[in-house]
Amino acid sequence: METNFQELSQPDMLFELADLFKVFGDSTRLRILYAISDSEMNVQRIAETLGMEQSTISHQLRVLRHNKLVRGRRDGKQIYYALDDDHVKKIIEMGLDHIME
Repeated sequence: METNFQELSQPDMLFELADLFKVFGDSTRLRILYAISDSEMNVQRIAETLGMEQSTISHQLRVLRHNKLVRGRRDGKQIYYALDDDHVKKIIEMGLDHIME
């Protein structure tokens, strides 16, 4: 869905967009998003991959889920996390392209 920049003149839309970018403003959350960008992982695997505590990963995953950037899939007692959709990966890729110019 293409967004018309005139729609952004609505204060609520601008606040929502600013809140979304705040979520991307944390390097731990970006590392998690990057780690699960190609395959789903459970909390333990994410923590091992990033060399971080599981409690830290769980807390950040709650923030990411709340902001609809990741989704969880339950398999028995484990929950496997993945990017919510392709838009999330595109946002990260566009940001990387921008800083590498």
